[in-house]
Amino acid sequence: MEQSVDSRVFSLVEPGVIEEVHKTREIPEKWVAVEPTYASICHADLRYFAGLRRPEALAKKLPMALLHEGIGVVKETRSEKFSVGDRVVVVPNIPGQILHPEIDQKPDVPGNYSKGNAFLGSGYDGMAQSRLVHPEECLVRITDEIPNEIAVLAELSSVSHHAISHVEDKLKKTGTRVALFGDGPVGYFTAVMLKYLYGVDAERFVVFGAADDKLAHFDFARTENVLTYDFAHSKEKFDVLIECTGGKFSESALNQAIEIADSLADIIFMGVTEELVPIDTRDILEKGITAHGSSRSSTHDFEAVVAGMEKPEYRAALSKILPEQIVEISTGEDFRKVMEKFVKNPGWNKTVMHFNW
Repeated sequence: MEQSVDSRVFSLVEPGVIEEVHKTREIPEKWVAVEPTYASICHADLRYFAGLRRPEALAKKLPMALLHEGIGVVKETRSEKFSVGDRVVVVPNIPGQILHPEIDQKPDVPGNYSKGNAFLGSGYDGMAQSRLVHPEECLVRITDEIPNEIAVLAELSSVSHHAISHVEDKLKKTGTRVALFGDGPVGYFTAVMLKYLYGVDAERFVVFGAADDKLAHFDFARTENVLTYDFAHSKEKFDVLIECTGGKFSESALNQAIEIADSLADIIFMGVTEELVPIDTRDILEKGITAHGSSRSSTHDFEAVVAGMEKPEYRAALSKILPEQIVEISTGEDFRKVMEKFVKNPGWNKTVMHFNW
């Protein structure tokens, strides 16, 4: 017997314009209807709302509901894994294996790189709606120890976990030196994970950034300002380097990372930029550097993050990035206003909202 739910959707119809629409959604077998409760804003949401994506990309993606960072409560279920009332973290990446079983997939490819996948808030309705119908494989139950405002940070943390997984074995070796570029939220989430889940201490860990006030938050690592650091004469070389800057700063960060990379170092690219970025290929070749592109995450990463969030010290470090006040959202206009405010001033702290459906 088919089940369906009505969803009240805050739909972005064009940059800066939110319309409230109602949609009826079928609940397939092994899928779950979740009421989003808490969500945070990503810079990808900003690019859509402010119209900063290329016009052809916007035309292809809109209209849609934004937001992919969030948690919710199960309201209806056709899954034996979840019960009504369960608090869950939503994994925004729906693998192609679920949506398009007819597509042949390469074996052993994580769901976030599968063919035919869908991602919430990227051409597929995200969490800015009263009922999100989602597959059981893309939900992770939240344990009682983890408060809502910490659990809502799981998505961005999971992206860091996926990135770090490329060099997990290397990090376990005594003496592996790590450099991270980026003093914004992505850099902070990644640095906190390196410290509290992977045990990378300050003796072998340096965070590079451009703003001293932001670098002050990274009190568990050594910090250096890229505006004054002498990369050309740096005596310290690094085995793992992680670029978390993105945008116009990607070029300088990547080339600075290459300059202080040791032989056979690994560089992880996490920052997103719309432009092509020139990099020093000569040093990449001469040093035998391995580059890893890392995007999004899969359910495995979320499970690891939620397990990590049971550690009080990890939760305490994550709480530093929370806002002073959580924004209450009851209408599409409330949502538009908070998005507009975020565009004008993204800030260092995450913007977190609570939905009153």
